[in-house]
Amino acid sequence: MARLYANENFPFLVVAELRRLGHDVLTVQEAGKANRSTSDREILEFAISEKRAVLTLNRRHFIALHNRRPGHAGVVVCTFDVDFAGQAQRIHEALGAHRDLCGVLVRVNRPSC
Repeated sequence: MARLYANENFPFLVVAELRRLGHDVLTVQEAGKANRSTSDREILEFAISEKRAVLTLNRRHFIALHNRRPGHAGVVVCTFDVDFAGQAQRIHEALGAHRDLCGVLVRVNRPSC
């Protein structure tokens, strides 16, 4: 299972479901880095130091960071979805498609109607 670092705005209900599915998810809040105006670059650097893939809704910035800093432990960008369990399942399935997340950008979008 994946080692993930959930960005500050990532829904905790998705985090909880990912944990139930067996993933090791650390949140920014649990790492003691919440409410500090931490830059996206610092989020990525911390995730790299912890050998965790970043899990975020901040698609534009983290896709750009992925392109500039390819030596990361993975970046998982998601669209917001109120179906938290469904979103966690889609993330779980997308992660399962990769043997190793090093340097990988994973996009998980909510299904269209």
